[in-house]
Amino acid sequence: MSALAALFSDSVRLDMPELPEVETVRRGVIPRMVGHRILKLQQRRRDLRVPLPQRFAERVEGRTVRAIDRRAKYLLIRLDDGQTLIVHLGMSGRMTLHDAKSATEHPLGRHDHVVIDMDDGWQIRFNDARRFGLMLLMPDESVSRHKLFKDLGPEPLDATFSGNALAARLKGKRTSIKAALLDQRTLVGIGNIYACEALFLAGISPRRMSDSVQKQRADRLVAALKEVLLRSIDDGGSTLRDHIQPGGELGYFQTRFKVYDRAGAPCPTPGCGHVIKRLVQGGRSTFYCAHCQR
Repeated sequence: MSALAALFSDSVRLDMPELPEVETVRRGVIPRMVGHRILKLQQRRRDLRVPLPQRFAERVEGRTVRAIDRRAKYLLIRLDDGQTLIVHLGMSGRMTLHDAKSATEHPLGRHDHVVIDMDDGWQIRFNDARRFGLMLLMPDESVSRHKLFKDLGPEPLDATFSGNALAARLKGKRTSIKAALLDQRTLVGIGNIYACEALFLAGISPRRMSDSVQKQRADRLVAALKEVLLRSIDDGGSTLRDHIQPGGELGYFQTRFKVYDRAGAPCPTPGCGHVIKRLVQGGRSTFYCAHCQR
C-alpha cells in the first residue's frame, strides 16, 4: 500500500465529505472487509460525536462482514449476526487501509480512534481529528427506523430517481433550490460542492425558488446531479483538506470544478464573458454564473 499522501494546505476551504467521498470509501474498503472476519477491534477513546457502542469489541470480534452499503452519507457495515455498524465520517473522518508492512511503517496516531484487524492481515483505521464522526451498532431491522434515517429523501443515483420524482418533492417548497438540495429530506448525499456544480451544469440559478424547478428544469437538474456525482466518484471524490481514499490516495475531482471556490474566475462556458460570483446562502458559500444560470 502506498504511504499516506500529503494533504492540501490549511488555506484550502474545508467541506465535509459528501456522497462521492463516502461512496469512494465504501468501494475502497469492500475488498478488505466483505467476506472477512473481524479478529480484533481496538477502541482508543470512549466517544466521537456520540459515545461509541457499549461493549464494542465484544459485540463485533469474530463476526464476518457480509456487505457494506451506503445510505446518504452513512456507511452501513452489515455483520453476519444481523447487526449493522453505522459509520459517519463527520468533517474529517477517514478509513484507511494498512497491510502488515504499512501498519509497521505507520504506527497508530493520536487520531486513530478505532482500529479493526481482519482475518487476512489487513487493518482498517478510523481516523477523525475533529471527532465529528460517529459509529453506532444496532440490529439491521432497526436502521431504517432510526432518527438518522427515517426522514431521509431518495438517493440521487438510484435508477428510479427522475425529474418527475424531484419535481414532486420540490412542489410547494418556498426555499431556494440550493437550500432544497442541501436538505437531506429532499434527496440525500448532496452537499455544498456538488449542489453548486450541478446547478451550474443544469443552468439553474441557486436563487431560484424550489417550486419553480419543474418539468424540463427538473429533468436537467437530475441529469446534472447524476453526471456530477458519478464523475466525482470516478475521480475518487474531492480532496479539499481532509478527504483521502482508503489506500491513501487523494481524490482529484476538485481539479474539474467549474464554479466551486472559483469566485472572480472567468465562467468556463465558451463565449460567456462573465465571471463566477459568490454569495452566501444559509451560512454556506454559493458559487455560480449569473449569466448562464437562470
